[in-house]
Amino acid sequence: MRKITFDIETTSAASNFDLTSLEISVVGVHDSETDSYRAFTVPEFPELWQLIERADVLIGYNSDHFDIPILNKYYAGDLTKIRSIDLLAEIRNVLGRRLKLDSVAKATLGKKKSGHGLDAVTWWAEGKVEKVKKYCLNDVKITKEIYDYAVANNKLSYDDFGKKRDIPIDASKWEEAESVALTHTLPF
Repeated sequence: MRKITFDIETTSAASNFDLTSLEISVVGVHDSETDSYRAFTVPEFPELWQLIERADVLIGYNSDHFDIPILNKYYAGDLTKIRSIDLLAEIRNVLGRRLKLDSVAKATLGKKKSGHGLDAVTWWAEGKVEKVKKYCLNDVKITKEIYDYAVANNKLSYDDFGKKRDIPIDASKWEEAESVALTHTLPF
């Protein structure tokens, strides 16, 4: 099963939670088929689409609500037609609330993020493209490791005011491959 773990960075912050106004600066991906990481800027999106169109599943953190809708603005087809696993949605389904990626990463993996999304906006504005790519790929790596941990342990953890708490996660169906010869996301 080909899994694409991904994250996006934007050129600005959302005003009044209006995602339609956001533009992408960088998309970071991990391709399970090649076990490689790569960051893409907008001019490189034709190469990104080749990866995504061959994916059996897209994996992200807040990806169904944030990343996929914004990325879909750039795509001729419909990325929502590709199976996705949104780790934040899985957590919210169990806990009834949202948790920051950093909180889950610290408690589950003993790692923290290398910055904040607003840092990436600032770096982009300053022309520090490689710094944005590195930050984005770090988030992709953390997301992949959280996914892998959940699959192996059927749980994740978070910090609850200094106390580590577990989140039971039923990841049993995540690794089941669906027979997908082509995602049929492009409108023909």
